[in-house]
Amino acid sequence: MHDRQNISSGVKWESIVGYSRAVRVGNRIYLTGTTATNEQGELIGIDDGYAQTVQIICNIERALKQAGATLENVVRTRMFVTDIKRWEEYGRAHREFFDQIRPCATMVEVRALIDPRMLIEIEVDAEL
Repeated sequence: MHDRQNISSGVKWESIVGYSRAVRVGNRIYLTGTTATNEQGELIGIDDGYAQTVQIICNIERALKQAGATLENVVRTRMFVTDIKRWEEYGRAHREFFDQIRPCATMVEVRALIDPRMLIEIEVDAEL
């Protein structure tokens, strides 16, 4: 059995809902759905899919670092978007970070995210 490490970002929602920002089990790291909030919990990039995606990937990078990984360790991204017609905004930011890494990637449209101003939420899996 591998050791399990739960990683917290410290936001109040983790204890309210009962989840971790990331979970590392052995060489695998799973990151929960991540949104475009800054460290004060404020949404970045209102009505800007590109800016939200950049903020999200920076948030993901910070959580991966806590788990002993980098973006280079990402093997899968899942993008949940509220308007698939804006796919190029999200895709451009994704490519800027992952062009050389080339993880498996999924983008699906969802009806809504927890805050109606959020355009995208991303979760990732990584392997060391």
